[in-house]
Amino acid sequence: MRVFVTGASGHIGSAVVPELIQAGHEVTGLARSDGSAVAVKALGAEAHRGDFADLDGLREAAAGADAVVHLAFDHHAMAGGNFAGAVATDLAVVQALGDGLAGHGKTFIGVGMRRTGDARRDAAIEANPRSAVSRAIADLGERDVRTILVAIPSVTHSARDTGGFIPQLIRIARDTGVSGYVGEGVNRWPAGHTLDVASLYRLALDKAPAGAQLSAAAEEGIRVRDIAESIGRHLGIPAASIRAGEAANHFKSFPFITLDITMPSAATQELLGWTPTHPGLLADLDEGHYFTT
Repeated sequence: MRVFVTGASGHIGSAVVPELIQAGHEVTGLARSDGSAVAVKALGAEAHRGDFADLDGLREAAAGADAVVHLAFDHHAMAGGNFAGAVATDLAVVQALGDGLAGHGKTFIGVGMRRTGDARRDAAIEANPRSAVSRAIADLGERDVRTILVAIPSVTHSARDTGGFIPQLIRIARDTGVSGYVGEGVNRWPAGHTLDVASLYRLALDKAPAGAQLSAAAEEGIRVRDIAESIGRHLGIPAASIRAGEAANHFKSFPFITLDITMPSAATQELLGWTPTHPGLLADLDEGHYFTT
């Protein structure tokens, strides 16, 4: 297939692109800068210069492809406090990409989760403003698009991860001298190695049925206290509970410290024959690469 990938030079995209190429697909990656274009070409893909403001260019790129893998998101806007603006931009991008694919049975693989029927899990899903994007992707099925949603684990870890949950916790721990968790730290985060997530995308493109909801978590949920204790041990600082009333100040720009969600993937593994083979999160922390900078 001819596959157009947004976020091709990013953390996950830079692993997905080689997987797709090795499987025989022709890949073009969106490059929003000259540096990104160089990185995309180094992965073995063609580069399409453009950005989220160029909706006509995105529509044209999608129309020239058999499938779109949409991984990009305006993380800078989100980090700057404009989460709603980032979501609005993403909705416009999804619409443009969908316009290019519509009417031909082509494939759109996006990031997101549908409602599950479990009240607790659905409340967590709907609390995330990006749930609107998931609904928009799913709705493309009514326009003859083969839609596939991939739930990316909260912690997608590897040496490629420079801005996710783990690097942020390490930064806060270094700044404060404490590797913290809130309360008892029993809330859980699902996790998956970047390379395992990438292999799932390859399998999804080749094998997943239209309308599939996939889970890319190799580990359903890991206690945040266990993560904090590992970080503390590697940094040589104490791991300690932070009272709920002090959490906002201690963790500052990281509001996800109390996130509590699990992400089972047994159904995805059975559907696609996906078998995660890379280290789990705590083992990956023990490899030390997160602590070298």
